[in-house]
Amino acid sequence: MSTIKDVLLPHLGEGIETAVVSEISVSLGDVIKPEDTILVLESDKATMEIPAEVSGVVKDVSTEPGAEVKSGDLLIKVELSSDEETQVKADPKTKEGTVLDEKPAKIRHQEIILTPIKEDIKKEGVYASPGVRRLSRELGINLQFINGSGHKGRITKEDLHSYIKFQMSTSGGGIEPIAGEIDFSIWGTVEVQKLTKIKRITGQRLRQAWQSIPHVTQFDEADITLLEVLRKKLKEEHKKDGIKITMLPFLMKATVSALKAFPLFNGSLDHTGENIVIKKYFHIGVAVDTPAGLLVPVIRDVDQKSIVDISKELMDVSDRARNKKLKPDEMKGGTFTISNLGGIGGTFFTPIINSPEVAILGVSRSDYKQIKNGNKFESRLILPLSLSYDHRVIDGVAGATFMAKLSTVLGNLSSFNN
Repeated sequence: MSTIKDVLLPHLGEGIETAVVSEISVSLGDVIKPEDTILVLESDKATMEIPAEVSGVVKDVSTEPGAEVKSGDLLIKVELSSDEETQVKADPKTKEGTVLDEKPAKIRHQEIILTPIKEDIKKEGVYASPGVRRLSRELGINLQFINGSGHKGRITKEDLHSYIKFQMSTSGGGIEPIAGEIDFSIWGTVEVQKLTKIKRITGQRLRQAWQSIPHVTQFDEADITLLEVLRKKLKEEHKKDGIKITMLPFLMKATVSALKAFPLFNGSLDHTGENIVIKKYFHIGVAVDTPAGLLVPVIRDVDQKSIVDISKELMDVSDRARNKKLKPDEMKGGTFTISNLGGIGGTFFTPIINSPEVAILGVSRSDYKQIKNGNKFESRLILPLSLSYDHRVIDGVAGATFMAKLSTVLGNLSSFNN
């Protein structure tokens, strides 16, 4: 006659009296073996995987997702395999009911094996516990790229850690450890402000870009003395129409001229990292500061639009960005981004590349400088420029020549005839 064993919940750990069942990993009739996960629990302090300690067939599942359980509660009933029966007969104490482990339940720490990225994204749903899903969201990792090593292909925290280690080993980057909780109030008065959703999402993307892309930033200056005269002229001409002519549309047009001369800057690495996709269209993203955080609307086909057309479009998207009326599609498809801090101040800075693009231009506040011209000095309006680029795609010579081209275009009024 076969032996049925009651599998009970072990002690949950110091300070944890109860937990909620977030996932049941077995079903009636499943064949299990030691270390297979039976279910996943969540408490205020941790997410715990409860492993099997015996092998056999699941004959009954005595709990359900959402149920609150405590130490000693019945989880499942298992019909023991022949080997397990022999062990039970040798140890009569186990016949009445078995607590999985007298030690507190905990997340198992085992050796992490590097798992390669899947060639194709899985089309079916992802099988992972809420704790793993929450951690993946915090780290900005798509679970569909990860091979699950758990029961029925379930993705465990070890799989997630393995994926991160593999990514870091191939990209050469690293993830900074998150500092433990610090009580800053012991040194004085503090105020805690919750980050907006946009700032949290932007922060994750910027961190990923900084860690995965080898940034190089090239600095240069452009003489925009004559261009500023033209800008003021156009500003007066269109003032009655309510069109605000800033320096940004000129920068966008000049950037497109440089992108046409150096197509690599208008490209993206493909998913293999072995090819560069050169785009034949010129969609320029423009960083817009809003009360909720940074947004980057995209102005499409900049090469086909006039300074006035771009100015009107910039006014429209900037206003809608600040009023939370931008559509998601209006922030996609950019080929190059410009971050303009000219209205605020500063000289140079290092803008972070807006992946999957390979370069971004930072613009600071222009100022008059004394520039030597022959035997005399002239007062010229100088614009500081900062170009960050992906060093896997673009080398220093290309970066310097791109900046030289951009500076030349900005100083040549014939580039802005339209």
